Amino acid sequence: MTWVILFILILLKSSSPSGIGGYGAPVKLSCTSKLWPDATHCGLDGLNCLPFDNHSFAFSCPANCLQVNVLNLYTIGDKEINYQTLVVGGGPSNSSDNTSSDRIYRGDSFICGAALHAGIFANEKGGCGIVSRRGEQSNYQGINRNGITSVGFNSTFPLSFTFLGEGESRTSQNCEDPRWKLLAVSVIFTSLISMFSTSPAAFFVPICVIVYFQVFLASDPPPFPDYDSGLSYAAGRFLPAAFVGFFVYKYCVRYTLCDLDAPLEKTLFWLSACWVGALSNYTLDEIPIQRLTPHDIRQQPGAIPALIIIVLIIFAIALSQAWAFRIEGRMPRYLALYGILIVSLLLLVAIPGQNLRIHHYILSLLLLPGTSLQTRPSLLYQGLLVGLFINGVARWGFDSILQTPAALLDDGKQGNPLPRITSPVINSDNITFAWENLPVGYEGVIILVNDVQRFLGFSADGNTSFTWTRRAAQFPEYFRFAFVKYLPLGHFSVGDYTKAGIWEPGGSWIPMQPGPS
Repeated sequence: MTWVILFILILLKSSSPSGIGGYGAPVKLSCTSKLWPDATHCGLDGLNCLPFDNHSFAFSCPANCLQVNVLNLYTIGDKEINYQTLVVGGGPSNSSDNTSSDRIYRGDSFICGAALHAGIFANEKGGCGIVSRRGEQSNYQGINRNGITSVGFNSTFPLSFTFLGEGESRTSQNCEDPRWKLLAVSVIFTSLISMFSTSPAAFFVPICVIVYFQVFLASDPPPFPDYDSGLSYAAGRFLPAAFVGFFVYKYCVRYTLCDLDAPLEKTLFWLSACWVGALSNYTLDEIPIQRLTPHDIRQQPGAIPALIIIVLIIFAIALSQAWAFRIEGRMPRYLALYGILIVSLLLLVAIPGQNLRIHHYILSLLLLPGTSLQTRPSLLYQGLLVGLFINGVARWGFDSILQTPAALLDDGKQGNPLPRITSPVINSDNITFAWENLPVGYEGVIILVNDVQRFLGFSADGNTSFTWTRRAAQFPEYFRFAFVKYLPLGHFSVGDYTKAGIWEPGGSWIPMQPGPS
Protein backbone atom coordinates (compact mmCIF):
# COMPACT_ATOMS: atom_id res chain seq x y z
CA MET A 1 0.00 0.00 0.00
CA THR A 2 2.87 2.37 0.78
CA TRP A 3 4.36 1.75 -2.69
CA VAL A 4 0.96 2.48 -4.29
CA ILE A 5 0.66 5.82 -2.48
CA LEU A 6 4.21 6.94 -3.30
CA PHE A 7 3.89 5.78 -6.91
CA ILE A 8 0.66 7.72 -7.44
CA LEU A 9 1.97 10.85 -5.69
CA ILE A 10 5.09 10.95 -7.88
CA LEU A 11 3.05 10.25 -10.99
CA LEU A 12 0.61 13.07 -10.22
CA LYS A 13 3.38 15.52 -9.30
CA SER A 14 5.29 14.77 -12.49
CA SER A 15 2.27 14.70 -14.78
CA SER A 16 1.89 17.40 -17.41
CA PRO A 17 0.99 20.90 -16.19
CA SER A 18 -2.33 22.50 -17.00
CA GLY A 19 -0.80 25.00 -19.40
CA ILE A 20 2.45 25.75 -21.22
CA GLY A 21 3.23 29.30 -22.33
CA GLY A 22 -0.43 30.17 -22.88
CA TYR A 23 -0.99 27.24 -25.24
CA GLY A 24 -3.05 25.11 -22.89
CA ALA A 25 -2.37 21.63 -21.55
CA PRO A 26 0.26 19.77 -23.54
CA VAL A 27 -0.72 16.90 -25.81
CA LYS A 28 0.93 13.66 -24.64
CA LEU A 29 2.93 12.28 -27.57
CA SER A 30 4.72 9.01 -28.17
CA CYS A 31 8.25 8.92 -29.57
CA THR A 32 6.88 8.22 -33.07
CA SER A 33 4.09 10.84 -33.18
CA LYS A 34 4.02 12.86 -36.42
CA LEU A 35 1.98 15.68 -37.91
CA TRP A 36 2.10 13.88 -41.26
CA PRO A 37 1.62 10.12 -40.66
CA ASP A 38 2.14 9.06 -44.30
CA ALA A 39 1.09 9.95 -47.84
CA THR A 40 -1.87 7.54 -47.92
CA HIS A 41 -3.25 8.70 -44.56
CA CYS A 42 -2.94 12.39 -45.50
CA GLY A 43 -4.68 11.79 -48.83
CA LEU A 44 -4.74 13.79 -52.03
CA ASP A 45 -2.66 16.98 -51.66
CA GLY A 46 -2.37 16.17 -47.94
CA LEU A 47 -5.81 17.60 -47.20
CA ASN A 48 -6.48 15.05 -44.46
CA CYS A 49 -3.55 16.50 -42.51
CA LEU A 50 -4.65 20.14 -42.40
CA PRO A 51 -3.82 22.70 -41.11
CA PHE A 52 -0.45 23.20 -42.77
CA ASP A 53 0.42 26.49 -41.07
CA ASN A 54 -0.64 29.15 -38.53
CA HIS A 55 -1.29 26.62 -35.80
CA SER A 56 0.67 25.90 -32.61
CA PHE A 57 0.12 23.62 -29.63
CA ALA A 58 1.94 22.47 -26.51
CA PHE A 59 3.15 18.87 -26.29
CA SER A 60 5.00 16.56 -23.94
CA CYS A 61 7.40 13.77 -24.86
CA PRO A 62 8.59 10.78 -22.85
CA ALA A 63 12.24 10.06 -22.11
CA ASN A 64 14.44 7.80 -24.23
CA CYS A 65 13.11 8.82 -27.67
CA LEU A 66 16.68 9.08 -28.98
CA GLN A 67 16.78 5.30 -29.50
CA VAL A 68 13.46 5.08 -31.39
CA ASN A 69 14.03 4.43 -35.10
CA VAL A 70 12.11 3.53 -38.22
CA LEU A 71 12.11 -0.26 -38.65
CA ASN A 72 11.46 -0.43 -42.40
CA LEU A 73 12.96 1.46 -45.31
CA TYR A 74 11.53 4.98 -45.37
CA THR A 75 11.84 7.09 -48.51
CA ILE A 76 12.63 10.82 -48.46
CA GLY A 77 12.84 12.07 -52.03
CA ASP A 78 15.38 9.72 -53.62
CA LYS A 79 16.95 8.72 -50.27
CA GLU A 80 16.08 5.70 -48.16
CA ILE A 81 16.74 5.43 -44.44
CA ASN A 82 16.33 2.57 -42.00
CA TYR A 83 17.13 1.97 -38.33
CA GLN A 84 17.59 5.64 -37.58
CA THR A 85 15.46 8.38 -36.09
CA LEU A 86 13.10 9.99 -38.61
CA VAL A 87 14.07 13.66 -38.50
CA VAL A 88 14.14 15.62 -41.77
CA GLY A 89 15.69 19.10 -41.74
CA GLY A 90 16.59 21.20 -38.73
CA GLY A 91 19.83 22.43 -40.26
CA PRO A 92 20.88 26.04 -40.76
CA SER A 93 18.63 28.22 -42.91
CA ASN A 94 19.24 31.51 -44.62
CA SER A 95 18.49 33.33 -41.37
CA SER A 96 21.36 34.32 -39.08
CA ASP A 97 19.22 33.41 -36.06
CA ASN A 98 20.30 30.24 -34.26
CA THR A 99 17.31 29.65 -32.01
CA SER A 100 14.96 26.68 -32.09
CA SER A 101 12.38 28.74 -34.01
CA ASP A 102 14.85 28.94 -36.92
CA ARG A 103 15.12 25.15 -37.22
CA ILE A 104 12.55 23.99 -39.75
CA TYR A 105 11.59 20.30 -39.91
CA ARG A 106 9.61 18.45 -42.56
CA GLY A 107 6.12 17.52 -41.42
CA ASP A 108 6.69 13.76 -41.41
CA SER A 109 9.53 13.99 -38.87
CA PHE A 110 9.09 12.44 -35.43
CA ILE A 111 8.07 15.42 -33.30
CA CYS A 112 9.87 14.18 -30.18
CA GLY A 113 12.96 13.26 -32.19
CA ALA A 114 12.97 16.70 -33.79
CA ALA A 115 12.59 18.32 -30.35
CA LEU A 116 15.64 16.41 -29.11
CA HIS A 117 17.51 17.44 -32.25
CA ALA A 118 16.58 21.08 -31.61
CA GLY A 119 17.65 20.86 -27.96
CA ILE A 120 14.20 21.56 -26.50
CA PHE A 121 14.80 19.04 -23.69
CA ALA A 122 17.15 16.22 -22.72
CA ASN A 123 16.64 12.63 -23.84
CA GLU A 124 17.07 11.28 -20.29
CA LYS A 125 14.20 13.35 -18.86
CA GLY A 126 11.81 14.08 -21.73
CA GLY A 127 9.84 17.29 -21.44
CA CYS A 128 7.43 19.76 -22.98
CA GLY A 129 7.58 22.22 -25.82
CA ILE A 130 5.48 24.15 -28.30
CA VAL A 131 5.35 23.03 -31.91
CA SER A 132 4.30 25.51 -34.59
CA ARG A 133 3.21 24.56 -38.11
CA ARG A 134 4.99 26.62 -40.77
CA GLY A 135 3.33 25.50 -44.01
CA GLU A 136 5.26 24.81 -47.18
CA GLN A 137 9.04 25.09 -46.93
CA SER A 138 11.91 24.04 -49.15
CA ASN A 139 15.48 22.81 -49.04
CA TYR A 140 15.54 21.15 -45.62
CA GLN A 141 19.12 20.95 -44.40
CA GLY A 142 20.37 17.86 -42.60
CA ILE A 143 22.78 18.23 -39.68
CA ASN A 144 24.12 16.22 -36.74
CA ARG A 145 22.97 17.76 -33.49
CA ASN A 146 22.40 16.40 -29.97
CA GLY A 147 23.09 12.80 -30.99
CA ILE A 148 20.72 12.80 -33.99
CA THR A 149 21.74 13.08 -37.63
CA SER A 150 18.83 14.58 -39.52
CA VAL A 151 18.19 13.88 -43.19
CA GLY A 152 18.31 16.59 -45.81
CA PHE A 153 15.65 17.10 -48.50
CA ASN A 154 16.37 19.50 -51.35
CA SER A 155 12.83 20.21 -52.53
CA THR A 156 9.46 21.41 -51.22
CA PHE A 157 6.98 19.87 -48.79
CA PRO A 158 3.55 21.33 -47.88
CA LEU A 159 3.77 20.88 -44.10
CA SER A 160 6.69 21.96 -41.93
CA PHE A 161 7.10 22.79 -38.27
CA THR A 162 9.42 24.42 -35.81
CA PHE A 163 9.55 24.95 -32.06
CA LEU A 164 8.77 28.19 -30.28
CA GLY A 165 11.29 29.34 -27.69
CA GLU A 166 14.19 27.53 -26.13
CA GLY A 167 13.78 24.54 -23.84
CA GLU A 168 14.28 26.44 -20.57
CA SER A 169 11.58 28.98 -21.37
CA ARG A 170 8.93 26.48 -22.41
CA THR A 171 9.30 23.53 -20.08
CA SER A 172 9.24 22.84 -16.36
CA GLN A 173 10.03 20.08 -13.90
CA ASN A 174 6.40 18.98 -14.04
CA CYS A 175 6.97 18.06 -17.69
CA GLU A 176 9.87 15.73 -17.01
CA ASP A 177 9.30 12.01 -17.46
CA PRO A 178 8.95 10.50 -13.96
CA ARG A 179 10.30 7.05 -14.88
CA TRP A 180 13.59 7.33 -12.97
CA LYS A 181 12.00 8.60 -9.76
CA LEU A 182 9.36 5.88 -9.97
CA LEU A 183 12.00 3.26 -10.76
CA ALA A 184 13.97 4.19 -7.66
CA VAL A 185 10.86 3.76 -5.49
CA SER A 186 9.95 0.47 -7.18
CA VAL A 187 13.46 -0.98 -6.87
CA ILE A 188 13.62 -0.09 -3.17
CA PHE A 189 10.26 -1.67 -2.38
CA THR A 190 10.88 -4.82 -4.42
CA SER A 191 14.26 -5.22 -2.71
CA LEU A 192 12.63 -4.95 0.72
CA ILE A 193 10.01 -7.49 -0.29
CA SER A 194 12.71 -9.84 -1.56
CA MET A 195 14.78 -9.57 1.61
CA PHE A 196 11.95 -10.01 4.10
CA SER A 197 9.35 -12.23 2.37
CA THR A 198 9.07 -15.70 3.83
CA SER A 199 7.16 -17.59 1.13
CA PRO A 200 7.45 -17.86 -2.67
CA ALA A 201 3.96 -16.39 -3.20
CA ALA A 202 4.61 -13.43 -0.90
CA PHE A 203 7.74 -12.75 -2.95
CA PHE A 204 6.50 -13.39 -6.49
CA VAL A 205 3.08 -11.74 -6.52
CA PRO A 206 3.87 -8.22 -5.21
CA ILE A 207 7.11 -8.05 -7.20
CA CYS A 208 5.35 -8.92 -10.45
CA VAL A 209 2.61 -6.36 -9.77
CA ILE A 210 5.12 -3.60 -9.02
CA VAL A 211 7.31 -4.42 -12.02
CA TYR A 212 4.30 -4.60 -14.35
CA PHE A 213 2.93 -1.16 -13.45
CA GLN A 214 6.42 0.34 -13.40
CA VAL A 215 6.96 -0.82 -16.99
CA PHE A 216 3.49 0.04 -18.27
CA LEU A 217 3.15 3.50 -16.71
CA ALA A 218 6.76 4.66 -16.60
CA SER A 219 9.78 2.72 -17.85
CA ASP A 220 8.54 1.47 -21.25
CA PRO A 221 4.96 2.66 -21.66
CA PRO A 222 2.83 1.99 -24.72
CA PRO A 223 1.25 5.08 -26.30
CA PHE A 224 -1.70 6.49 -24.35
CA PRO A 225 -3.11 10.05 -24.31
CA ASP A 226 -3.13 10.57 -20.53
CA TYR A 227 -2.55 8.66 -17.31
CA ASP A 228 -6.27 8.00 -16.78
CA SER A 229 -6.38 6.20 -20.11
CA GLY A 230 -3.06 4.53 -19.37
CA LEU A 231 -4.36 3.08 -16.11
CA SER A 232 -7.38 1.71 -17.98
CA TYR A 233 -5.17 0.10 -20.63
CA ALA A 234 -2.88 -1.29 -17.93
CA ALA A 235 -5.79 -2.97 -16.14
CA GLY A 236 -6.94 -4.51 -19.42
CA ARG A 237 -3.60 -6.23 -19.98
CA PHE A 238 -2.96 -7.02 -16.32
CA LEU A 239 -5.74 -9.58 -15.84
CA PRO A 240 -4.63 -11.98 -18.62
CA ALA A 241 -1.00 -11.41 -17.57
CA ALA A 242 -1.91 -12.39 -14.00
CA PHE A 243 -3.64 -15.53 -15.29
CA VAL A 244 -0.51 -16.59 -17.16
CA GLY A 245 1.60 -15.56 -14.17
CA PHE A 246 -0.33 -18.00 -11.96
CA PHE A 247 0.81 -20.93 -14.10
CA VAL A 248 4.35 -19.57 -14.31
CA TYR A 249 4.40 -19.48 -10.51
CA LYS A 250 2.79 -22.88 -10.03
CA TYR A 251 4.98 -24.84 -12.44
CA CYS A 252 8.26 -22.87 -12.47
CA VAL A 253 8.81 -20.25 -9.80
CA ARG A 254 7.37 -22.14 -6.84
CA TYR A 255 9.83 -25.02 -7.24
CA THR A 256 12.80 -22.66 -7.53
CA LEU A 257 11.88 -20.56 -4.47
CA CYS A 258 10.29 -23.20 -2.21
CA ASP A 259 12.08 -23.38 1.18
CA LEU A 260 14.79 -21.10 -0.16
CA ASP A 261 16.31 -19.46 2.91
CA ALA A 262 18.72 -17.23 1.03
CA PRO A 263 17.23 -13.71 0.76
CA LEU A 264 20.49 -12.14 -0.38
CA GLU A 265 20.96 -14.59 -3.27
CA LYS A 266 17.28 -14.25 -4.15
CA THR A 267 17.66 -10.47 -4.35
CA LEU A 268 21.01 -10.40 -6.15
CA PHE A 269 20.21 -13.09 -8.68
CA TRP A 270 16.43 -13.37 -9.21
CA LEU A 271 15.27 -9.80 -8.53
CA SER A 272 18.20 -8.04 -10.20
CA ALA A 273 17.83 -10.17 -13.31
CA CYS A 274 14.08 -9.52 -13.32
CA TRP A 275 14.71 -5.78 -13.46
CA VAL A 276 17.25 -6.29 -16.25
CA GLY A 277 14.60 -8.10 -18.30
CA ALA A 278 11.83 -5.65 -17.44
CA LEU A 279 14.03 -2.73 -18.50
CA SER A 280 15.09 -4.41 -21.74
CA ASN A 281 14.45 -1.16 -23.65
CA TYR A 282 17.60 0.05 -21.87
CA THR A 283 19.57 -3.03 -20.86
CA LEU A 284 19.26 -4.94 -24.15
CA ASP A 285 18.89 -1.96 -26.48
CA GLU A 286 22.38 -2.34 -27.97
CA ILE A 287 21.59 -5.81 -29.33
CA PRO A 288 20.93 -5.17 -33.05
CA ILE A 289 17.71 -7.20 -33.24
CA GLN A 290 14.55 -5.11 -33.20
CA ARG A 291 12.10 -7.83 -34.22
CA LEU A 292 12.67 -11.58 -34.37
CA THR A 293 11.43 -12.10 -37.93
CA PRO A 294 13.37 -13.35 -40.99
CA HIS A 295 12.69 -10.08 -42.84
CA ASP A 296 14.10 -7.90 -40.06
CA ILE A 297 17.05 -10.15 -39.29
CA ARG A 298 18.12 -10.10 -42.95
CA GLN A 299 17.92 -6.32 -43.32
CA GLN A 300 19.22 -5.08 -39.96
CA PRO A 301 23.01 -4.64 -39.83
CA GLY A 302 24.61 -6.95 -37.29
CA ALA A 303 21.43 -8.92 -36.62
CA ILE A 304 22.64 -12.28 -37.97
CA PRO A 305 25.88 -12.40 -35.91
CA ALA A 306 23.95 -11.24 -32.84
CA LEU A 307 21.35 -13.96 -33.35
CA ILE A 308 24.04 -16.61 -33.74
CA ILE A 309 25.69 -15.50 -30.48
CA ILE A 310 22.33 -15.51 -28.64
CA VAL A 311 21.48 -19.00 -29.94
CA LEU A 312 24.89 -20.32 -28.85
CA ILE A 313 24.46 -18.80 -25.38
CA ILE A 314 20.97 -20.30 -25.02
CA PHE A 315 22.27 -23.66 -26.22
CA ALA A 316 25.11 -23.62 -23.67
CA ILE A 317 22.70 -22.67 -20.88
CA ALA A 318 20.27 -25.39 -22.00
CA LEU A 319 23.04 -28.00 -21.75
CA SER A 320 23.96 -26.92 -18.23
CA GLN A 321 20.32 -26.90 -17.15
CA ALA A 322 19.74 -30.32 -18.75
CA TRP A 323 22.65 -31.71 -16.77
CA ALA A 324 21.12 -30.38 -13.55
CA PHE A 325 17.76 -31.95 -14.44
CA ARG A 326 19.52 -35.26 -15.11
CA ILE A 327 21.16 -35.16 -11.69
CA GLU A 328 17.74 -34.54 -10.08
CA GLY A 329 16.18 -37.35 -12.11
CA ARG A 330 13.66 -35.08 -13.87
CA MET A 331 15.21 -35.19 -17.34
CA PRO A 332 12.63 -37.52 -19.02
CA ARG A 333 9.69 -35.37 -17.95
CA TYR A 334 11.25 -32.16 -19.26
CA LEU A 335 12.40 -33.79 -22.47
CA ALA A 336 8.79 -34.83 -23.05
CA LEU A 337 7.56 -31.30 -22.30
CA TYR A 338 9.98 -29.64 -24.71
CA GLY A 339 9.29 -32.33 -27.30
CA ILE A 340 5.61 -31.37 -27.17
CA LEU A 341 6.49 -27.67 -27.42
CA ILE A 342 8.75 -28.24 -30.44
CA VAL A 343 6.12 -30.34 -32.23
CA SER A 344 3.51 -27.65 -31.51
CA LEU A 345 5.75 -24.95 -33.00
CA LEU A 346 6.38 -27.07 -36.10
CA LEU A 347 2.63 -27.54 -36.55
CA LEU A 348 2.15 -23.77 -36.33
CA VAL A 349 4.89 -23.24 -38.91
CA ALA A 350 3.06 -25.61 -41.28
CA ILE A 351 -0.18 -23.56 -41.26
CA PRO A 352 -0.53 -22.05 -44.76
CA GLY A 353 -0.74 -18.26 -45.09
CA GLN A 354 0.67 -17.68 -41.60
CA ASN A 355 4.11 -16.89 -40.21
CA LEU A 356 5.38 -17.88 -36.79
CA ARG A 357 6.23 -14.81 -34.71
CA ILE A 358 8.17 -15.49 -31.52
CA HIS A 359 7.65 -12.37 -29.41
CA HIS A 360 9.94 -12.04 -26.43
CA TYR A 361 7.08 -12.77 -24.02
CA ILE A 362 6.52 -16.05 -25.88
CA LEU A 363 10.23 -16.88 -25.85
CA SER A 364 10.23 -16.31 -22.09
CA LEU A 365 7.31 -18.66 -21.58
CA LEU A 366 8.99 -21.33 -23.71
CA LEU A 367 12.23 -21.17 -21.72
CA LEU A 368 10.85 -20.70 -18.20
CA PRO A 369 10.14 -24.43 -17.52
CA GLY A 370 13.85 -25.06 -17.96
CA THR A 371 14.62 -22.82 -14.97
CA SER A 372 12.65 -24.73 -12.34
CA LEU A 373 15.79 -25.67 -10.45
CA GLN A 374 17.03 -24.42 -7.10
CA THR A 375 20.45 -23.25 -8.24
CA ARG A 376 22.01 -19.80 -8.47
CA PRO A 377 22.11 -19.85 -12.30
CA SER A 378 18.44 -20.86 -12.35
CA LEU A 379 17.56 -17.94 -10.09
CA LEU A 380 19.33 -15.64 -12.55
CA TYR A 381 17.76 -17.13 -15.69
CA GLN A 382 14.29 -17.28 -14.19
CA GLY A 383 14.32 -13.69 -12.99
CA LEU A 384 15.50 -12.49 -16.40
CA LEU A 385 12.79 -14.43 -18.25
CA VAL A 386 10.03 -13.26 -15.90
CA GLY A 387 11.19 -9.67 -16.44
CA LEU A 388 11.18 -10.13 -20.23
CA PHE A 389 7.68 -11.62 -20.04
CA ILE A 390 6.40 -8.65 -18.04
CA ASN A 391 8.04 -6.15 -20.38
CA GLY A 392 6.63 -7.86 -23.46
CA VAL A 393 3.07 -8.01 -22.16
CA ALA A 394 3.08 -4.53 -20.61
CA ARG A 395 4.60 -2.79 -23.64
CA TRP A 396 3.13 -4.74 -26.54
CA GLY A 397 0.31 -6.87 -25.14
CA PHE A 398 -0.38 -10.47 -26.07
CA ASP A 399 0.45 -10.22 -29.75
CA SER A 400 -0.40 -13.33 -31.71
CA ILE A 401 2.15 -16.08 -32.24
CA LEU A 402 0.78 -16.33 -35.80
CA GLN A 403 0.73 -13.36 -38.16
CA THR A 404 0.08 -12.94 -41.84
CA PRO A 405 3.02 -12.00 -44.09
CA ALA A 406 1.47 -8.55 -44.64
CA ALA A 407 1.17 -7.95 -40.89
CA LEU A 408 4.82 -8.93 -40.37
CA LEU A 409 5.97 -6.57 -43.11
CA ASP A 410 3.84 -3.73 -41.72
CA ASP A 411 4.82 -0.79 -43.95
CA GLY A 412 7.71 -2.68 -45.57
CA LYS A 413 8.04 -3.84 -49.15
CA GLN A 414 5.36 -6.34 -50.11
CA GLY A 415 6.75 -7.69 -53.39
CA ASN A 416 3.85 -6.32 -55.47
CA PRO A 417 4.10 -5.48 -59.20
CA LEU A 418 5.44 -2.03 -59.99
CA PRO A 419 4.02 0.36 -62.62
CA ARG A 420 5.95 0.60 -65.88
CA ILE A 421 6.04 4.28 -66.79
CA THR A 422 6.69 5.33 -70.39
CA SER A 423 9.11 8.16 -71.10
CA PRO A 424 7.44 11.36 -69.87
CA VAL A 425 6.54 14.24 -72.18
CA ILE A 426 8.19 17.43 -70.93
CA ASN A 427 6.89 20.79 -72.10
CA SER A 428 8.40 23.84 -70.42
CA ASP A 429 7.05 23.71 -66.85
CA ASN A 430 4.79 20.67 -67.41
CA ILE A 431 5.57 16.95 -67.36
CA THR A 432 3.13 14.24 -68.47
CA PHE A 433 3.30 10.58 -67.49
CA ALA A 434 1.48 7.58 -68.94
CA TRP A 435 1.59 3.92 -67.95
CA GLU A 436 1.08 0.56 -69.51
CA ASN A 437 -1.91 -1.70 -68.88
CA LEU A 438 -2.68 -2.54 -65.27
CA PRO A 439 -1.89 -6.06 -64.01
CA VAL A 440 -4.75 -8.32 -63.01
CA GLY A 441 -6.21 -7.41 -59.63
CA TYR A 442 -5.37 -3.70 -59.74
CA GLU A 443 -7.72 -0.86 -60.67
CA GLY A 444 -5.59 2.26 -60.74
CA VAL A 445 -2.39 4.17 -60.09
CA ILE A 446 -1.32 6.49 -57.29
CA ILE A 447 1.46 9.04 -57.76
CA LEU A 448 3.55 10.79 -55.12
CA VAL A 449 5.33 14.05 -55.90
CA ASN A 450 7.92 14.92 -53.25
CA ASP A 451 6.38 12.18 -51.06
CA VAL A 452 2.91 13.81 -51.23
CA GLN A 453 -0.06 12.14 -52.94
CA ARG A 454 -0.85 14.25 -56.01
CA PHE A 455 -2.78 11.79 -58.18
CA LEU A 456 -5.13 8.88 -57.63
CA GLY A 457 -6.72 7.60 -60.81
CA PHE A 458 -8.65 4.49 -61.78
CA SER A 459 -8.72 2.98 -65.25
CA ALA A 460 -12.51 2.57 -65.12
CA ASP A 461 -12.74 6.37 -64.99
CA GLY A 462 -10.41 6.77 -67.98
CA ASN A 463 -7.44 7.96 -65.91
CA THR A 464 -4.41 6.66 -67.80
CA SER A 465 -2.11 9.68 -67.66
CA PHE A 466 -1.06 12.46 -65.32
CA THR A 467 0.25 15.96 -65.98
CA TRP A 468 2.14 17.87 -63.33
CA THR A 469 3.02 21.56 -63.36
CA ARG A 470 6.27 22.46 -61.68
CA ARG A 471 5.82 24.57 -58.54
CA ALA A 472 9.39 25.57 -57.74
CA ALA A 473 11.68 25.87 -60.73
CA GLN A 474 14.88 25.99 -58.65
CA PHE A 475 14.35 22.60 -56.97
CA PRO A 476 14.21 19.03 -58.28
CA GLU A 477 10.95 17.13 -57.90
CA TYR A 478 10.65 13.44 -57.04
CA PHE A 479 7.99 11.13 -58.51
CA ARG A 480 7.03 7.67 -57.26
CA PHE A 481 4.29 5.40 -58.64
CA ALA A 482 2.28 2.48 -57.25
CA PHE A 483 -0.75 0.40 -58.18
CA VAL A 484 -3.93 0.53 -56.13
CA LYS A 485 -6.88 -1.82 -55.80
CA TYR A 486 -10.29 -1.55 -54.22
CA LEU A 487 -11.06 -3.27 -50.93
CA PRO A 488 -14.33 -5.24 -50.53
CA LEU A 489 -15.70 -2.90 -47.84
CA GLY A 490 -14.58 0.31 -49.48
CA HIS A 491 -11.43 2.42 -49.67
CA PHE A 492 -8.34 0.99 -51.39
CA SER A 493 -4.96 -0.56 -50.69
CA VAL A 494 -1.65 0.63 -52.11
CA GLY A 495 1.07 -1.66 -53.45
CA ASP A 496 4.80 -1.05 -53.47
CA TYR A 497 6.05 2.26 -54.80
CA THR A 498 8.73 2.56 -57.43
CA LYS A 499 11.97 4.25 -56.63
CA ALA A 500 11.96 7.97 -57.29
CA GLY A 501 12.27 9.44 -60.75
CA ILE A 502 13.75 12.94 -60.69
CA TRP A 503 12.68 15.97 -62.71
CA GLU A 504 15.73 18.18 -62.55
CA PRO A 505 15.49 22.00 -62.30
CA GLY A 506 16.98 22.25 -65.80
CA GLY A 507 14.13 20.16 -67.22
CA SER A 508 15.89 16.82 -67.70
CA TRP A 509 14.32 13.59 -66.46
CA ILE A 510 16.23 10.91 -64.51
CA PRO A 511 14.27 7.61 -64.75
CA MET A 512 13.48 5.45 -61.72
CA GLN A 513 16.00 2.79 -60.76
CA PRO A 514 14.70 -0.82 -60.74
CA GLY A 515 12.98 -2.16 -57.65
CA PRO A 516 10.56 -0.85 -55.01
CA SER A 517 11.17 1.95 -52.53
